[in-house]
Amino acid sequence: MALLKTEAPPAATRRRRRPRAGEAGGQQRAGKLTYAILALFTAISIGPLIYTAIAASRTNARLAETPPPLWFGGNLFSNMETAWTDANMDLALLNTTIVAASVAAGTVLFGTLAGFAFAKLRFRLKNLLLLLVIGTMMVPPQLSVVPLYMAIAELGWIDQLQTVILPFLVSAFGVFFMRQYLIQALPTELVEAARVDGASSLRVIWHVVFPAARPAMAVLGMLTFVFAWNEFFWPIIALTQENPTVQVALTGLPRGHNPDQSVIMAGALLGTLPLLLLLLLFGKQIVGGIMHGAVKG
Repeated sequence: MALLKTEAPPAATRRRRRPRAGEAGGQQRAGKLTYAILALFTAISIGPLIYTAIAASRTNARLAETPPPLWFGGNLFSNMETAWTDANMDLALLNTTIVAASVAAGTVLFGTLAGFAFAKLRFRLKNLLLLLVIGTMMVPPQLSVVPLYMAIAELGWIDQLQTVILPFLVSAFGVFFMRQYLIQALPTELVEAARVDGASSLRVIWHVVFPAARPAMAVLGMLTFVFAWNEFFWPIIALTQENPTVQVALTGLPRGHNPDQSVIMAGALLGTLPLLLLLLLFGKQIVGGIMHGAVKG
């Protein structure tokens, strides 16, 4: 009687050995030096924010003493209430949210459209126009203040929010950032296939370009929102304390010959908390978008 031979299991069902650290596909183990460097950079990054909270929880007299306080006090909420009232912070936060969201949305939209054009479309003088766009990044923004102020004065827009929104709806950095991403992330064949199927330019952008550019759009939107939130130079020229953004409102806190530094720090903390909340809510998606773009590249 012939012996029955059992067949070896297929290769797909065999147990695979996990790659060890240092091998291809394996995770590297961080050493003590790595943790020490990361701890140092973390302390340097969050140190000013922590001390801002410490100073906001103290009194002005205690901040003037030597050595300065290194731990929290009990006046945080009272100082924040004073800053909220004196700086008209409710209106300032509302205005800043409107400005930052509008600037971020405009920069992402126009940057994606222009980036797609420079990355995948063919037209005359494309390289020259791209060079001109990049060249505007080298021009100091202070040079455009006088003509820009004259223009908004002629339009009667002084102390209105559109004054600090419209000049920043398009940025050269946004155009260049989206172009570099779409060159790698969006195959030319995909755009050509959509054209062959009879898709219009608007449909190509909506169904092909935007889905491919979504990770980079999220990163650009986050960066632009933070930039617009922290913008100080132009808003302090174009706006007043009657209709301020956060940065303009904070300039109204130092009052008298002896400004209360603890109240100023409390106002700065109030202006920073929304950004921290935004990072907590969307930080994972932003990091994922950056990593996705790195893999695409």
